[in-house]
Amino acid sequence: MIGKCEIAKAVHFEAAHYLVSGGADDSRRRLHGHSFRLEAAIARPLDPDKEWVEDFAILGAALEQVRTDLDHRLLNEIPGLETPTLERICAFVAGRLAAALPGLVWVSVARPSLGESCRLTLHGY
Repeated sequence: MIGKCEIAKAVHFEAAHYLVSGGADDSRRRLHGHSFRLEAAIARPLDPDKEWVEDFAILGAALEQVRTDLDHRLLNEIPGLETPTLERICAFVAGRLAAALPGLVWVSVARPSLGESCRLTLHGY
């Protein structure tokens, strides 16, 4: 087979945050919450013995651990997320998943109700 296959899995979590940038009357400075969608993908050649990239259960377990750590939390209180923008959340999650998921190629964090998302593509992909 030529090339790589990519698999992705998503989880959802609820969390609160606030941002410290902007003017005193900027609504983002006030504590508020979102429903988030977190998705990650692995890409590599198929395992010739199994005919798959990776067991979805392994990808799901890694995402579930991150989801558990972020769900129903104030993101600003989590070390590394003191400024919890979508971009920072993507980088935080990628850092958490990279060691557990060889072949991790991207992480996406979205706020579906607002139509906003960020996708962090890892080096070499």
